[in-house]
Amino acid sequence: MTDLLHITRSGAVATLTLNRPDVHNAFNADLIAALHAACTDLARDAELRVLVLQGAGPSFCAGADINWMRESLDYSHAENLADAGKLDAMLEALDTLPMAVVGRVHGAALGGGVGLLACCDIVIAAEGTRFGFTEVRLGLLPAVIARYVIPHIGAGHARALFVSGQRFDTARAQAIGLVHEVVKADNLDTTIQRTVSELLRCGPQAVSAAKALVSAVTTLPTEEARRYVIEAIAVARIGPEGQEGLRAFLEKRKSGWSS
Repeated sequence: MTDLLHITRSGAVATLTLNRPDVHNAFNADLIAALHAACTDLARDAELRVLVLQGAGPSFCAGADINWMRESLDYSHAENLADAGKLDAMLEALDTLPMAVVGRVHGAALGGGVGLLACCDIVIAAEGTRFGFTEVRLGLLPAVIARYVIPHIGAGHARALFVSGQRFDTARAQAIGLVHEVVKADNLDTTIQRTVSELLRCGPQAVSAAKALVSAVTTLPTEEARRYVIEAIAVARIGPEGQEGLRAFLEKRKSGWSS
């Protein structure tokens, strides 16, 4: 794995660490490519059940790297399209990972960093973390991340935060649905461990199917969504995981995946 990222593994749990602490893990083309490649590889790992996403150093991710932004001043329209397309492909690869993804956020999450969090299933933040969509203050837009962020926070909050570029705290981040739990910095790792343990009690195929279910219900036309949810529960009930989970519950024992 590239020095831009570190991946560690403990059984069915992996930790993916952004590793550009000197620039607060800011994005550049190389980090985006490395993240895309890492997510593509992780998606193929049938034994992986939980991924923790975090940043090394003082911040989770401060958005775009200033040198990368400087280079973009000379990009043509076609080059900008290609560059933005690579960012979107990386976010989509993260967003569609079949395992549970837990965001561990501290320090700051700005711009593209918030986009990463919007692709996580559960986000746990340390008190004092600052967030923001600051692109408009540079005459730019939070454009690529918008399709991941807006479903989380809603159009009303997105309009207010996108057009103002203001930074906001964990209380507001939690209130708008960007963050699910806020803890003292000293308790961040303990809370992550507890959350991972809870996720490992869940059926791995059910977790993957539940993520797909949310996507289907929020994107498909009504009648297609109706057919999808009916089929989804029918398949789950007759599948080996659903059969094992229900039998374990009725027999008052641990399921095969949590023993």
